[in-house]
Amino acid sequence: MYTHILISTDGSELAQKGVDHGLSLAKALGSKITIITATEPFPVPTGTAAWVVTPNDIAGYTADRKKEAEELLASIKAKAEKMGIKADTVHVPDARAAAAILQTAQQASCNLIVMASHGRRGVKRLLLGSQAAEVVSSSPVPVLIVR
Repeated sequence: MYTHILISTDGSELAQKGVDHGLSLAKALGSKITIITATEPFPVPTGTAAWVVTPNDIAGYTADRKKEAEELLASIKAKAEKMGIKADTVHVPDARAAAAILQTAQQASCNLIVMASHGRRGVKRLLLGSQAAEVVSSSPVPVLIVR
C-alpha cells in the first residue's frame, strides 16, 4: 500500500510523536522511509533594529542549523535502521517546512507523508501559521497527521 513514506520532523517533542508513528507504520508495512527536516532562513531584523547583520552572523546561523539537522536526522536514521527500515535523510536549508515537505515528497516519489501538528485553531493559527494545514491542502499524496 504505502511503499515509501516521508516523515517530517523539526526535532520537537511533538514532532517525535509523528516520527515514532511513521517508523511504526513503515515497519508494519515494510516501507522505505525518507526523513526530512527543513530550517528557516536567517531571520532578518525589521524596523529600526540596532543590530546590523554581518556575513559572519549568517554563516554562523547556517552552520549551526546544518549541524543540528545532521544530528537530528542521523539519530532518527539510526533508530529506523535498528528497526530494519531502509531510511534516507534530507535537510532542506533556508526553506519553509511545508514547501520543503511537498517538494521532497514529489522528488523522492513518496506515496504517504507523516507529520505531527499542534492542531492550532483561530487566532493562534493565523499568527503562528500551520505547516501541516498547508501540506494537507496542497499534497497530491495522502497525509497522516499525528497529534
